[in-house]
Formats: sequence, C-alpha cells, structure tokens
Amino acid sequence: MKYMLQPWPWYVSGPLLALTLLLLIYFGKTFGMSSNLRTFCTLSGAGKYASFFQFDWKSQRWNLTVVLGAIIGGFIATQFLSNGAAIQLSQETITDLAEMNFTAAGQKLLPNEIYGWDAVLTLKGLSILIVAGFLVGFGTRYAGGCTSGHAITGLSNLQLPSLIAVIGFFIGGLIMTHFILPLLF
Repeated sequence: MKYMLQPWPWYVSGPLLALTLLLLIYFGKTFGMSSNLRTFCTLSGAGKYASFFQFDWKSQRWNLTVVLGAIIGGFIATQFLSNGAAIQLSQETITDLAEMNFTAAGQKLLPNEIYGWDAVLTLKGLSILIVAGFLVGFGTRYAGGCTSGHAITGLSNLQLPSLIAVIGFFIGGLIMTHFILPLLF
C-alpha cells in the first residue's frame, strides 16, 4: 500500500545529509559508493586478480552498511514514500526526448528505451552497458572516487581535487546529454 507522501523538502533532507557527513568526519570516515563497492569486491575475492583490491576489508566493513542502507532506503522510498506521480520534466525536455523516440518521457524514472529488457538484450543495449560500465569504472578509479564521494564528502571538506572532479562530472554530463545521447537514440 502506497502512502500519498511528497518527497522530503530540502530543509529536512539537507540538514540530515549534513548531520550524516558531520558524523562521518567526526569518526574519520568518508562517504562514497565506489569505496563501498571496492570493499564488497575485496570481500568477494577480487584481490586475487587485482592489487587494487588487496587491502584489509575488515577495517572498511562499515562501508557495507552504507550499501545495505542504500538498498533498504531505496525500497522504503519507492514503496512507502512515493506517491507514484510522474517526474517533473519541462515540456522542452519531453519534446527533445520524444524526438529521440523516448515514448514515456517523464512517466518513469528509468526509460524502457534504455533500461527495459527489450532494449538491454540487444547488441546495441549490451554494447552501451559494457562501454558505459567501463567508462564509469575507469573514471571512478582515475578521479580517485565517484560522484557521490567527491560531490558530497570532498566538497564539504573543501578539497580542490573534488571540486575539479565535480566540474568534470558536470561537463561530462552535459556532453553526454547534448551530443552523445542524441547520436545513440
């Protein structure tokens, strides 16, 4: 049963995020999904294949609670804190996506044209996922962290490398949105 709730306003979620970051800083921890996934890969035995994964994962096992929390939080948000309304997109964005053959723009968070099984299980879909996965993995390693780590933890710690990385993420997103995505669809 879904409750008719609205997303939390910025003045609730923002301070909660800030409190979480203050607690992480106090305990000498950093936030970022790539470090959590590194811990999970190390736990799964990836250290046998790459030296990057050869570290004491037990000292980082708290990272696994972040992954678990993201999964549980995502479930709670979609099942109990979502009203099922379409996401809010500008009419110009909906028109642009319709020109690229996205039929339900704004109706779903993940469009079937990219994430539906019919799209994924094609040569084009598999190629996009493999290349995108490689680029995300390479970029995360090269930048020394992921978007959440740099944008949330790095910027709140006033780290210049994180500012440079976040600027790069935004530029990459703009290039993808305006130049590459139209070529793919």
